[in-house]
Amino acid sequence: MLYASRCAALLFFAASIAAQAQQSWTFAVSGDSRNCGDVVMPAIAAGAHHDQAAFYWHLGDFRAIYDFDEDYKQLSTTPPFIIDYENNAWDDFIQNQLAPFADTPVYLAIGNHELFPPKTRADYLIQFADWLDTPDLQWQRLKDNPKNHRLHTYYHWQRGGVDFITLDSASPDQFDSDQIACLESVLAADAKDVSIATVVVGMHEALPDSIALGHSMSGSPQAEASGRQAYNDLLKLQATGKNVYILASHSHYFMDGVFNTAYWRANGGVLPGWIVGTAGAVRYVLPPNAGDAKAARTNVYGYLLATVNPDRTIDFKFHELEEKDVPPEVASRFSQDFVQQCFIANPPRQNSNH
Repeated sequence: MLYASRCAALLFFAASIAAQAQQSWTFAVSGDSRNCGDVVMPAIAAGAHHDQAAFYWHLGDFRAIYDFDEDYKQLSTTPPFIIDYENNAWDDFIQNQLAPFADTPVYLAIGNHELFPPKTRADYLIQFADWLDTPDLQWQRLKDNPKNHRLHTYYHWQRGGVDFITLDSASPDQFDSDQIACLESVLAADAKDVSIATVVVGMHEALPDSIALGHSMSGSPQAEASGRQAYNDLLKLQATGKNVYILASHSHYFMDGVFNTAYWRANGGVLPGWIVGTAGAVRYVLPPNAGDAKAARTNVYGYLLATVNPDRTIDFKFHELEEKDVPPEVASRFSQDFVQQCFIANPPRQNSNH
């Protein structure tokens, strides 16, 4: 009788897993939440909750650091000192931008503004250790290498037949040899793993030779060479039959089809890629060749809503936010005039090194 009960329980568990595999699920992605992120990010969190997103993935640039964020100044009763801002900026991000996600898991990618002096990668690892060493990330890290007890700014985790890889493209010296070795090890394992059907790679600066060429990893010889190596590694993975998708931010607009360029059409092929730097930062004008993309929009805030289908293909749709989507308590705290300023007076401008 006991044996029969255990068999029944195992069959029920297997049936439940099989049923889950037939269900679609969603996750949300965006980046660049400096400037007005304390206003926009709570609206993204509300949207992610409404869409029942399994998690939110932030692709970097939490606070400006090189200068005061407009939303930070809005709540200051007296003109703030830069030293106080630099000491408090990341706490401000946690309290005003991450806390609204409540129980929804958040994964973080490092952006170039996380490395503006006086900030360093070591500071980043300390400040955001709670998000970089969650049980699932720690489990995956030790599964890959039982001796690896160090936190990194790059990592991966798996969910429902999809491997999600966060890369560090935040400075001109990346990807370094250690990060490339880690990426290639993960992709080699994914290629052999029949349970992994799809790989999604997220980072701050887009891989080189994209439509966003002037504001991407094409900005330095090391980044360009290592970025091309990573792209070619992903092409090889796609050739094994796996689905591959690439996400980035850094440029403050939305774009679908960022790798439809002459370079990649002539050098291996065009991988599906998106830029979604629309979480609160001042908006940029679109590049001259934006018409080569499937879709491109600026002067918008929002997030990419990804639907993972039962076959592990993923559909990506941009979810635009409007002033009315800002939670009432946030609008009240910052004032409706300031919310409106964020939405209509944070206009497109030429891309810069920031």
